[in-house]
Amino acid sequence: MAVLQISSSICSSLDRLCTTSMVYHETVPLRFRSTCGRLQRKNAFGVRASGAEQQNESDMQTRRQVLGGVGVLVASLAFDWSALAAKAPKGYAAVLDNADGYQFFYPFGWQEVAVKGQDVAFKDVIEPLESVSVSIIKTDKDSLQDLGSADQVAKALVERVLASPTQKTQLIEAKERSADGKTYYTFEFLAKAPNYTRHALGTVSIKDGKFYTLTTGANERRWEKMADKLKTVVNSFELLT
Repeated sequence: MAVLQISSSICSSLDRLCTTSMVYHETVPLRFRSTCGRLQRKNAFGVRASGAEQQNESDMQTRRQVLGGVGVLVASLAFDWSALAAKAPKGYAAVLDNADGYQFFYPFGWQEVAVKGQDVAFKDVIEPLESVSVSIIKTDKDSLQDLGSADQVAKALVERVLASPTQKTQLIEAKERSADGKTYYTFEFLAKAPNYTRHALGTVSIKDGKFYTLTTGANERRWEKMADKLKTVVNSFELLT
């Protein structure tokens, strides 16, 4: 029987991202994520000994160029997000993260929350098991095939990362899909605890030395109602070109 071969660095990283250690924190009502917040402002003024009123003309020109560049960047990012939002199915909001290179849709009304180990997470405030999150870890692999088949990778994630050691897991299905030349493994699984069962979907992909995992799900008792919505979420996940 084939055994999933994952480097020791990947194994340790996956273990650290075990979702059972997640704790939800304050809600952050943001849907547009970009590099704008990471832009570092440089001192654009040449302050001489005689006072700040004597500004150097060349420095002022640099300041205008920097501000102009920021304006172009913001306009470009806003356009990208608007274009993606226009494609969102009715009842869904869009996430576009240019910094980390991914996008997806999630049900409108879910709130963004801070979750340790996750790049972004949203959840329903009434049904907390209804949520979606994205994690990113480094990898030395160039493709998912370097890790194994869809079944092998999904089984390793479900058993070691996406459920508590005390939960009983069941991998229902795993398959490979392609979009814009990128490969994704998408899978469905159950995580059974003594007092509830979470029915979940996940998708993974690799790009530029990063291993991406999106996971979404709901309480098993609400699966029939949520299944199509969650499938829309997981199938909407794409890495940016």
